[in-house]
Amino acid sequence: MNYRLNPNYSVILMSQRKNAPYRDKISEDGLRIEYEGHDIPRTADIDDPKAVDQPRFTKNGKPTQNGLFASAVDDYSSGKRQAEIVRVYEKLFSGIWSEKGFFRLIDYKYEMDANNRRVFIFTLESSQIDIDSGELKENVLRERSRVIPSEVKKEVWIRDKGRCVICGATDELHFDHDLPYSKGGTSITSENVRILCARHNLEKSDKIQ
Repeated sequence: MNYRLNPNYSVILMSQRKNAPYRDKISEDGLRIEYEGHDIPRTADIDDPKAVDQPRFTKNGKPTQNGLFASAVDDYSSGKRQAEIVRVYEKLFSGIWSEKGFFRLIDYKYEMDANNRRVFIFTLESSQIDIDSGELKENVLRERSRVIPSEVKKEVWIRDKGRCVICGATDELHFDHDLPYSKGGTSITSENVRILCARHNLEKSDKIQ
């Protein structure tokens, strides 16, 4: 959790993997995310953070990341401000992250979990916000159906061996629609998705190769 990591938005890193430390969930349609808050850090006094309530404030009274996100929701719910914009990344494999796009932080709960301690569960909903030259702008043409599901990305990553299918590069990689979405290509099957490096992805644009 990184509140206002950028002056215009916050950032969260989530995971749905079996060994993930928190209970993060994405709805099947990709429109909503449930993101669990973070535990108190392990210290000499706290051997098991999973046995302690997730904190809203530090011992010094300053808000934790949980507290900053919760306060943003409280202000939004009371009409004091617009919903916080959050850029979401999902961990696919060790060291491999996939951007999910921008979401609006709209709600949270502070509830008991299976360990009988209280945890934050934040709710985020899809947004039509995109980033252009470092600025956030609303893109009314953006549709969530063009977002490539995580399971498809995992399948493509394994198939393409984590390399650009054109030049074999292993850095600055993008998941690309072979047949562009704007020309009828789909996001829901691996057959129309491939890995390209940034250079080849930009060269392609919306042209059909």
